Amino acid sequence: MSLNYIKNFYEGCLRPPTVIGQFHTLFFGSVRMFFLGVLGFAVYGNEALHFSCDPDKRELNLYCYNQFRPITPQVFWALQLVTVLVPGAVFHLYAACKNIDQEEILQQPTYTVFYIKSVLLRIVLEVIAFWLQSHLFGFKVHPLYMCDASALEKMFNVTKCMVPEHFEKTIFLSAMYTFTIITILLCVAEIFEILCRKLGFLSQPVT
Repeated sequence: MSLNYIKNFYEGCLRPPTVIGQFHTLFFGSVRMFFLGVLGFAVYGNEALHFSCDPDKRELNLYCYNQFRPITPQVFWALQLVTVLVPGAVFHLYAACKNIDQEEILQQPTYTVFYIKSVLLRIVLEVIAFWLQSHLFGFKVHPLYMCDASALEKMFNVTKCMVPEHFEKTIFLSAMYTFTIITILLCVAEIFEILCRKLGFLSQPVT
């Protein structure tokens, strides 16, 4: 029985009850994760090693880098992806435990409302992540960072630090903002698809 639950959970995650939801899974699972996993490591992988300040001392570089990056972008975006997956995973786990077929989700009002709430929660989490990203990383990576190192040693005071590959990071940052916006739009479109199906404007998807 437990294997059947796992199978239903797996199929539910890979094949949501809406067409837009299935496209969202494809977009989320392939494009966004590939972009972050492969290109993200290429752009940000050695950032701490090439981050240098004046004077170029190891302890100063580390101190200013930690000030520049309270959290590394790769960790933030990985946490964002995992967090946004949670509402859908909880719903599909519930559906698997209740032996609910994907076709039944849009037929039973209780299941439909539960599913819509999970999509709305994904939207809220994406909006929060967008806001946090804008406050942590801004919208542009500048080539110079002015570091307040007075707490480390009074002789340093405010020092200039060079940010490596700032232009590439700006492009990547813009891409991650774009992915978040696209995901939000897909979630909104999925809710509209569900409402249109309930109102009879669209036929049920072919499975």
